[in-house]
Formats: sequence, structure tokens, C-alpha cells
Amino acid sequence: MNRRSLLALGAAAALPAGLTALPRAARAVVPAGGDRPGEVVRTHALSLLAPPALPVDFPHWPWANPAALKGGEVVLTRLGSFDSFNPYILRGTPDVGIGSIYDTLMAGNPDEATAEYGLLAETVELPADRKGVSFELREAARWHDGRPVTAEDVVFTFNTLRTQGRPFFRAYWADVAEVVAESPKRVTFRFKDNDNRELAQILGDLPVLPKHYWEGRDFARPSLDVPLGSGPYKLERFEPNRSAVYRRVEDYWGRDLGVRRGLNNIDTLRYEYFRDTTVAFEAFKAGQIDFRSENVARDWATGYDFPAVRRGLVKKEEIRHEIPTGMQSFAVNLRRPLFQDARVRRALIEVFDFEWMNVNLFYGAYARTTSFFSNSDFASRGLPEEREKAILEGFRGRVPATVFTEEYKLPVTDGTGNNREGARRALALLREAGWTVRDRRLVNAQGRPFEFEILLQGATFERIALPYVQWLERLGITARVRTVDPAQYQVRIDAFDFDMTVDSMGQGFSPGNEQRDYFSSAKAAENGSQNVAGFADPAIDELVELVIAAPNYEELVARTRALDRVLLHHNFVIPQWHLPAFRIAFWDKFGRPDRNPRYGLAFPNAWWIDPVRDRALAEARRSL
Repeated sequence: MNRRSLLALGAAAALPAGLTALPRAARAVVPAGGDRPGEVVRTHALSLLAPPALPVDFPHWPWANPAALKGGEVVLTRLGSFDSFNPYILRGTPDVGIGSIYDTLMAGNPDEATAEYGLLAETVELPADRKGVSFELREAARWHDGRPVTAEDVVFTFNTLRTQGRPFFRAYWADVAEVVAESPKRVTFRFKDNDNRELAQILGDLPVLPKHYWEGRDFARPSLDVPLGSGPYKLERFEPNRSAVYRRVEDYWGRDLGVRRGLNNIDTLRYEYFRDTTVAFEAFKAGQIDFRSENVARDWATGYDFPAVRRGLVKKEEIRHEIPTGMQSFAVNLRRPLFQDARVRRALIEVFDFEWMNVNLFYGAYARTTSFFSNSDFASRGLPEEREKAILEGFRGRVPATVFTEEYKLPVTDGTGNNREGARRALALLREAGWTVRDRRLVNAQGRPFEFEILLQGATFERIALPYVQWLERLGITARVRTVDPAQYQVRIDAFDFDMTVDSMGQGFSPGNEQRDYFSSAKAAENGSQNVAGFADPAIDELVELVIAAPNYEELVARTRALDRVLLHHNFVIPQWHLPAFRIAFWDKFGRPDRNPRYGLAFPNAWWIDPVRDRALAEARRSL
């Protein structure tokens, strides 16, 4: 499991597979019709940036096609392996498709930045003091065995995930005091206070699990038992580590809801697992895989000149989106003494030649990432001004002094690969930190060499890491690349057993509770948390809490920019790059909606198999 998918773990089940679910925001929840402080509000929808756009009786998402055909099969690929169908615990490697068997209390609309509408929950009630939230479940909601979904299931799920689930859940829901089933169909969450403005909505992302199925089972143990769900798909069959097949539930209880109509159209979703990216690409070219999301710029530029593309049987598209891109980086493990000096970390940044990589490896496709909140309003810029500066003044002496005097900038090279100036700056910083070059090796005062390992999952990033290793060698640093399979990688990352790795921190439209799991000191010491790098600084802890408690959007922007600026000036990571687009290729057998939602890729469940195209493709394949 990709660690960053935990941010959207609950919401993913409520969205069609393939849609991007985003973390919520620390600002006032706006119910349908607008917020009315001091009053009890009953509503069908919540938002964090503006009142929800759709009425209570909306027939379907505006971007979905309610007349989409049902039927057919799509074959998808995944790298690695799986040995569990429980994606909510630290142990085991779960199958990627398992989220499609579960429903959540509410469903996000990927065409609105932070709005969500009732799925299992028909009505949401906010008390006058906003120190809680109640969800009233739909009478029709059913598990696949026919039993009703109840408030007791919600209570069981919440308590189980918080006590036995991954550390993320404890951080995300830390401000919930208790959850109570007030009746068979009404569940109430009570909050510790009313400062955490997003909490009501992020509880709507809760994926609900069946209490009666899990009673007598060990939730914390990885298992290949076929789990019970209530969602649009069932797990039909599987071969461990090789494939998993999900079948559409024809009598799915929620099929006629506005949040589901026109979705979940394909009868069978089959996931085939590959250990090697090259083999997976060859399987796609051979027609064994139907759809591919391309993450390698070289392959996108040069790898799609094969007969099926030339004949128009495989389509290749780049779809722009408006999703914040967060931070992808080479992250050092700050728990290691080697990386605890900020001058050492800045030296590692100085020698990294993004411009050379962009020209020679990426075909000029990417933009350099310069913020933990890139491609959003929350990215810091220039020098701090007005409200942001006032916030930072409260931390003067506890954050880098450069926060107030210098704009954070990454080094820029001429792209020739001859980064002499960067190497000079890096060596100067390393000397200040007590490192010297002896016999072409960088050593400290005790004569110990500067050496570390770059841990990767899969071979794709080797072509990125290996040039970086060569640049480090010019400084006398010995870096070794170690590539392991995704399962081994997850075990080592969860245990923080690495020196440097590639880390990806996804961000949403309005940062909030998830920042605790990214950056807080407590999570730096908790195995399996998303604080992979090991950020542990009291000032950052306080800034995170300020972000979570932001009372309005303007204050949220100022507080998040202050957090971003402090993180950047610590030089904790070596920022990489981002691309605000989806790159997709697919065999021409699909129908799809007239447009894509603004904040997600509506594949596969908003697409469908077009029988005319499918027959034509089958005929054309016979002549390939």
C-alpha cells in the first residue's frame, strides 16, 4: 500500500476507483444552505470552502453519465504483491482493490474542492455548539449478506481503527472524545472541543466495517479471508501475490443514489500483479492490460511508438487537473546522526542537479517543487508579510533565522551536468559541519567516512538515484542504491529502517489534521506513521496545531504558509518535481463521460465498456 493513500483511505471507498480523494481542511464546515452558528443544523452535505453545490435530490454527479452501459471486464496492473485484504493495519501488504467493497458515511465529489454528500448517511446533524456531529444512516443500507448497516457498525469501526489500525487514524481523529450509537440508525461523535473545524467532515470519510463479521476474528492480523463489505463490488476470486478479481454487485443497495448513479459500470475489475515495471509495460503493449497510468517521463516520450498506437487501437492522452501536488523528495532519515546537521542537508540539496535531469531524463516535462504545499494557495512565497510574519514572530529564536530574511530558493544549474558551483557550495557547507576530504573520501574528525544507502521500491527510480550517486561521489560521499520489492520496502519504511528514500507527501485543498501524522514529534517515534523523515521540532508541532485550529480560510493560508516556510528553511528534504496532469494510455474499448472532474481521474468506475468499440478492437487485434 502506498503510504500516502492513507490520507484518503476512508474517502477512497466512497469515490469511484481511480478518483483522487483529498485530505480535508482546518476551517469551518459549511453545510448545505450555509453555516448558521448557534443553531442545530440538519443537512445532506458538508463542505469546507463554499456551500455544497448540489441539492438534496440531485440525480447524479454533473460529470457522470447516468446512461452508462453496464458489463464487461477491465484488466489493470499493479506492482509488487499482496498477502492481506485488510488495508487498515500496519502488518501485511493489502490488495489495492479492496477499498471498492466498502462504503463510507459520505462520498466526496471530485468536481468540488472539499464537498461531500451522504452515502451510508442520509442526514448529518451539527449541534449548536459544534462540539460533535451525528449521522443518520439510510434504511436501505445493507451488507452483502443482506444484514442492515447499523450505528453499532460505525462505533465498532471507529474504535477498532483507532485502537488497532495504523497510527494515522489515532492522529487524524485525536480530537474525538467518544462515539455513541444513539439508536440503530443514529451515531454521534462527541468532540473534546470545537476548535477542530474540519473534524465533522473528515469523520464522513470513515469506511464502515461489519461488526458481526469481525467478531471473533483478529483484526490486527493480516488475512486472506474474503472480507464482507457493503460497497459496489465484491471480491470474487484471487491468487495470492498474483491477481485479484472483483465482481460488480448487481443488487447493490446504493446503485440509485445520486452519488452512485452512472458509476461502477464495469462488471469485473481484475488486478494483475507484476514485480517489474518493464514487464508490466510489455504486458500492456501486448494487450494483456487495458489501461495504464504513466509515471515515467521517458516512457511517455519514447515508449508508445508501437503498432497498436500507430493504428489507433491504443489511445494516449494527457489530462490536466487542479489537484495540489504536495512534496515529492529524496527524504533523509533525520533519526540518523549523519543527517542532523542542517548544513549537511543543505549540501545534499546543492549538489542535486534537477535541470540536468529534466533535460536528459524527463524530456523537459516537470516543474521543480519548491513547497510542501506546491500547486496551491498554501505554498509560501517571497518573504513573510503581514499576518504570516506576525505568526512567525511568535517563534523567533526557535526557527531558522533565515525564515525572516531570505526567500527559500533551490539552486539552479545550466543543465549541462557540470555543477561546479553547486559542488563548491556543498563542500564549503560540509567543511563548516566538520567534514574534510582525505584520499578522495569525505570523513569526519574521527575519520569515519560519509556514506549511506538510498532505499528504493522498484527499479523505476534507479535512473534518478544513480546520477545523484555520481554527483555525491565528486564530494567524496559514498551512496549506495538498494532496490527492494514493495512489500519489503513497506516493512522497512514502517520501521524507519533507511538512510534516504523517495518520499511523497500528498496535500489537499485545505491542510488540517493529517499534518500531525506528517510532521509532529510524537509521530516521528511511532512506527508506521507518515512522518517518514522524522520531523521532530517543538516549534513545528505548535505550527501544526495552529493550522488545525485555523478559524477561517485567510488564517489557514497564513498559518500553513508559515509552517511551509519553516519546514523549507530547515532543509529537511531534497525537493524533486511535479506535473499537474494525468498521463494515461488505454486500449480503445471504453466509453466515458463527456468531461473529467476537476480534481480526479474518473477511471475506471465512471467509464464503461463500449460494446461496439470492444468488438472492433477484438477484430483488429487478430490482425496485429
